[in-house]
Amino acid sequence: MPGMATGGPPEGSAFPLGQGEVIELPAASRASDIALDELERVYAFIYARVGNRADTEDLTQQVAMKAIPRLRQGSPASAIRGYLFATARSVLGGFWSTRLGLSEAELHEDLALAPPPEPPSEEGAETVQRILGELSDNYRRVLELRFLHGYSLKEVAKEMDSTVGAVKVMQLRALRAAAKVRFER
Repeated sequence: MPGMATGGPPEGSAFPLGQGEVIELPAASRASDIALDELERVYAFIYARVGNRADTEDLTQQVAMKAIPRLRQGSPASAIRGYLFATARSVLGGFWSTRLGLSEAELHEDLALAPPPEPPSEEGAETVQRILGELSDNYRRVLELRFLHGYSLKEVAKEMDSTVGAVKVMQLRALRAAAKVRFER
């Protein structure tokens, strides 16, 4: 009757089966206890990024199923918490990748381009315009589309009639050229 333990009292306690039989359940490990205590925070973390209860519950369950069996006994609470949140970020990446039809790498790049909370200062805007003015047309265009207009790599590639790989390379080179321009003055 091992399947009877679900939904019963917490692990480490006796579970009456009737007719005087009692099964002693094994005590949960310290790492598992810490992880279970932290799942409330993981739930809040995921809910803030998903916004609906059903998906949040499913994703939190995925985090628990992936992380708890891999926990090392004797790990400090901070390491367990860090592992749970790293697992949560991975699960969220998979969720949004599936939901939006993007690769996880592109999704992470697009998330990094979140608009700043404050409007840029006039001095900052002038500096950006000066630096962009000194770049070649292709470099300037790729940086404008990616960072000023918030285009994804796919959108920039389509706009510039190029491939995503070529846009990534061009963006890297454009950023390096922009850094040189900025530090030369």
